[in-house]
Amino acid sequence: MRLTDWQLAFEQHLLSETPVASSDFAATLLGGPTLDVETGLAIYHNAYLSRLQDVLRHDFGAIRYWLGDDEFALLSEAYVRRHPSAHYSLRWLGERFAAFILEHLVAEQSAPLAELARLEWAFTLAFDAPEGRLLMLDDMALLPAEEWPGLQVNLAPSVQQLLCRFNTLAIWRSSKDKSSFPGSEVLDPAHICVVWRHQNVCRYRSLEPFEACALAGMVTTGWDFSELCAELAVTYGEGAPLQAVTWLKQWIQDGLLQRGAP
Repeated sequence: MRLTDWQLAFEQHLLSETPVASSDFAATLLGGPTLDVETGLAIYHNAYLSRLQDVLRHDFGAIRYWLGDDEFALLSEAYVRRHPSAHYSLRWLGERFAAFILEHLVAEQSAPLAELARLEWAFTLAFDAPEGRLLMLDDMALLPAEEWPGLQVNLAPSVQQLLCRFNTLAIWRSSKDKSSFPGSEVLDPAHICVVWRHQNVCRYRSLEPFEACALAGMVTTGWDFSELCAELAVTYGEGAPLQAVTWLKQWIQDGLLQRGAP
């Protein structure tokens, strides 16, 4: 057997649902005085699955908190069987976990669980994102008055946005605090949660609807500052510029923004 064929056979054994190796593959190996081939291969098989489940337990601790150890073990094993690790870094193992939950579980359970999985994955993405060149309050202080109307901004690379239709943040916080499970509830209205990294710490907060629309207008639609003020004038009237500056200052202090192209 060529080395590449043997490696593929070993991979097939690790990815199979049973720890019992095929007789052809087992015949290529020699046992030792204290460990036979079948037992050794079963140990490798089970250890590989266990390692992948450890990664998912770490990345989706709130899901594990909700389901409990036994149900999470079953869910994570089913996920690994459906989506084996295909990247050299285990950091990407849980990329499709939320989508898998929607496919694998009944709708009334899968929707809030998948939203929680998306929130936990957002923290992973935020933590690993590139730094970017954040917009600072000092930059704004130096901005000439004539450039304010045309000011455009983009989200910092670490910022993740999530539409929450359930009390996902409350469930996530309870898992971190090890407090009583609050139970899943539908939010009315839904809200936008932003997750980002600032000064090497992952942060999060919910946005009120008007603030969420204002931020989306600037970073998605491409409003400049004058357009932001014009849009806010519909709701805030003469107070629109003050509200626009207040939110802009808050976004900059939070570390959400970088300068956009003029």
